[in-house]
Amino acid sequence: MKRKIYIKNWLALKPYLKQVKTDSYYLALCNKLYSFLGGADFFILRFHLDDEDIKGLCCFLVSYFEDIISGTKLFQSFTKKHETLYGSRLPFFDTTDYYPDEINEADVAFLSWYYLNTVQHERFVSPVNDFILDISKTVMPVFDEEYEFAPENEHIKQFYKLPEDADYYAVRQLMDRILLESYLFSIDISDRFLDEVEEISQSGEMPPHLMPAILNELKDEFVHNSYTRLLNMKGKEWAALLCGDKHPLQQDILGISDRISSHFFYKGQDDHDIFLEHIATGKKFNMTKKSFDHSDELRAIDIIITIGLVKWKDEWWFSGIFSCKDYDADMVLNERNSARSRQQVGFLDKDREKVKQILQDKYQRFLEFNQNSPIAFLNSSEINSFLKKYIEFYNKSLNLSEKEIDDARKRSRGEGFFGSELSSEFDFSDFEDDALVFFNPESGPEIGFGICGAFPAEINPFFKGKDSNEDVQFLLMSSDFSKELAMYCIDNYGEKLDFFKELPWKQYLENIDFLLRFWKKGNYHAKPEYTPI
Repeated sequence: MKRKIYIKNWLALKPYLKQVKTDSYYLALCNKLYSFLGGADFFILRFHLDDEDIKGLCCFLVSYFEDIISGTKLFQSFTKKHETLYGSRLPFFDTTDYYPDEINEADVAFLSWYYLNTVQHERFVSPVNDFILDISKTVMPVFDEEYEFAPENEHIKQFYKLPEDADYYAVRQLMDRILLESYLFSIDISDRFLDEVEEISQSGEMPPHLMPAILNELKDEFVHNSYTRLLNMKGKEWAALLCGDKHPLQQDILGISDRISSHFFYKGQDDHDIFLEHIATGKKFNMTKKSFDHSDELRAIDIIITIGLVKWKDEWWFSGIFSCKDYDADMVLNERNSARSRQQVGFLDKDREKVKQILQDKYQRFLEFNQNSPIAFLNSSEINSFLKKYIEFYNKSLNLSEKEIDDARKRSRGEGFFGSELSSEFDFSDFEDDALVFFNPESGPEIGFGICGAFPAEINPFFKGKDSNEDVQFLLMSSDFSKELAMYCIDNYGEKLDFFKELPWKQYLENIDFLLRFWKKGNYHAKPEYTPI
């Protein structure tokens, strides 16, 4: 059977299910690219991609072509934002002769790099690889030949437009289409979402009747709180970019809050709102009835409601799933002792300044404790002792009473000194011997294993030149480590590391923030682990 790309491959990158008139033209163009990229001349592609992914690359590049021809402006939203951030339309590639509203060879090269490094995770493919430039030089003449004759896909344009009087749910639908149904993020957010869906389905732990609700909740979480590899932005930021500066709702879209999915007490209702109290923190929320059709089901005060909330235009809207149960004392106690539940609302404006002040105070005390350095290099067996001594030092600096110190110690154990996952009593004995503790001024302390070779500091007993390059690359590319820790390494030790003196890594320093956004995913934007009670 002759290898070819079928309509299902093409439609997998579209926000609609049924074929429209222009799809036949663009499918033929996909197969034309596949005759080149799937052939012997590009055998090197097969070191990185299987045949289905090479077909996907052809559909991906043709979707970019369709995007430019049809004026949906998905890719142009990216290049416009990149120029705002960094002063050029693209990273890595020459944009001297760049035409923002037309097709460009540099676009094809960049998109090929993006596709290769997002679809596969085994190896990092450098943007200066010759075969990436060969892809763009092969594809661009095909696009140039078709440019004047290619038909606009009028059908697809309607999926990325937002009415000027749109409500929250219309905006959420646009965010959904951008992140989960557009070609640009089909290989990123959409694939991550589908991987989690498959993991849940195969686990067998979820009763079948609950699966639709769980998948709806997961989808809502992805749409609101996930970050794209491109520029590390959320769905609301992409939606605002796509709508443009002249759209009357652009600022409202940007103002959409983080999504809260938590447990609340029901406290009553009036004609306009349902009154809720966040169990973990006691914070009050008024949920607009415009967003909720189940108000008649809520009768008894202090029943427990599990619900998702998003703030839109100064009102809290229902978003996700909803369930309720009778008052449960054990559940209430668990919620009030849960750092994770408290952190759900930690982004609220009135808490931010308090959290910032506490974090800065803790940071300064850490410097005093650690010889004016934000980083300490330790054997893994020493971590708990180090943390305990720091906590004692910090508490002593506050001049607390014995009772206040005891309360702080209990709170520290409940919150976890390193957030909800790691506590000061966590057993690190099974981890690698060499470790570091870094006090991130934006989020609090973090622990790193296997990266001490990235820090040629006099106080670092674990630094070995032979391990340096591998450790630096791991620090930069792993989403386990924060942007702040990576930049601390570059700013303080970059000139001492051979890693940044050699090609191609030396060239990447010009685009290091773009790359950190790409690699760090959800760990690029640091969030304080501490949340006031």
